[in-house]
Amino acid sequence: MREHKLKVGVSGVRGVVGEFLTPLLAADFAQAFGAYVGRGRVVLGRDTRFTGPMIEHAVACGLLAAGCEVVRVGVQTTPTMQIYIAETGAVGGIGITASHNPAEYNALKLFNGEGLFFNHYERTELLDLFHQGEFIVATNEQMLGVVVDQVTPWKRHINRVIKHVDVERIRSRRFRVALDGVNGAGSELSVWFLKEVLGCELQAIHVDPTKAFPREAEPKPESLGELMELVRACGCDIGFGQDPDGDRLAVCDERGVMLDNDDMLALAIDAALAKGPGDVAVNLTTSSVVDDVAARHGRRVYRTAVGEANVVERMRSVKALIGGEGSSGGVIFSGTHLCRDSYTAMALLLDRMAGGTQSLSQWVGELPKYFRHSGKVQFAHGKLGGLMLGMERNHPKAQLERTDGLKLVLEDGWIHLRASNTEPLLRVAVESRSEARADQLFSESMTLLRA
Repeated sequence: MREHKLKVGVSGVRGVVGEFLTPLLAADFAQAFGAYVGRGRVVLGRDTRFTGPMIEHAVACGLLAAGCEVVRVGVQTTPTMQIYIAETGAVGGIGITASHNPAEYNALKLFNGEGLFFNHYERTELLDLFHQGEFIVATNEQMLGVVVDQVTPWKRHINRVIKHVDVERIRSRRFRVALDGVNGAGSELSVWFLKEVLGCELQAIHVDPTKAFPREAEPKPESLGELMELVRACGCDIGFGQDPDGDRLAVCDERGVMLDNDDMLALAIDAALAKGPGDVAVNLTTSSVVDDVAARHGRRVYRTAVGEANVVERMRSVKALIGGEGSSGGVIFSGTHLCRDSYTAMALLLDRMAGGTQSLSQWVGELPKYFRHSGKVQFAHGKLGGLMLGMERNHPKAQLERTDGLKLVLEDGWIHLRASNTEPLLRVAVESRSEARADQLFSESMTLLRA
């Protein structure tokens, strides 16, 4: 259905390019964005999708029409853009990237002057302005120009990252590292960062930003078979898989086994909390292994609704040191910037490994073991409330959390139900320390919800 192919949501507007996301729509949205943030410098960058240059031109036109000065930074990762926006006094920024979505998609990711995703109020006001369709149109005298800066953004980014790790300690270990860059925005930056900055012996595949994505864009075990094989074939200490805009990270251990994303986040949190004090913020679906790791360091975990913007807002309010979203492979370290950043995640993991003698698999082996399942269930219009009530009745002793859908916390596990924003689908996630109990909770939940 058409409305499911074009989404205007938490981070901006995205859709399949051509039929749903058109240059005209991109220009209009950019003009509304420019009218909202006001006259000033707006940073504009993109990932390596072939539709990127077309959408970038359209967005630049919309911003210029609104009287903004456009700073074109070219192909950059999303965290690079966010840091550059915050450091240069821009009034906002737009990243042309559909992140982990398939190649036929593209999107406009929207950032405020702090280099953060718009909060709920900012999004609401911008969308109201867009739907009204009455935008500011700059006169000839008010037109500002276009500035190009493709070098300093990534330098600023990496300079922030390395402030928080012992670079010389990492370099001295000469880690053997495998990388799958998916031919994305971070391809060349990742090679330079791992090889030249951190001194790793690098085996890299899919790091040509001029080529198409060679695999599914989202870095997950079923799409990273080549990375796992590369780790085994080259005897690497660790393997990294990125998404096209460089904010998500998947990790492979020295045996060629992919880590669960929740466990990867737990290791990054463990590494960060070992360096300094601070609390943690994660979403409701992130594994309880994070709570166990934080407890070892005497720190508290705050839970939020799903979505990077929601986690970042909570991190700001409680001054958390680190946070993220386990299922997405997103690590947010406040010392670098309040955004998902695969480079900070890579640096934290390598720094912790450099300070000890454990292999990555041994470090993972120290984490408490949890078993997790996730799925989706279609539901008819008007039936969602009844499904939620049925789950409550089926677990009368559960502690209920309604911040984001319904989470039922049990003595031996939890169940989280969330309705999709774009489709009549209910997302189901369960977890337990017992594999049998996790299987049972998931099976019972799916049966009840499909009844």
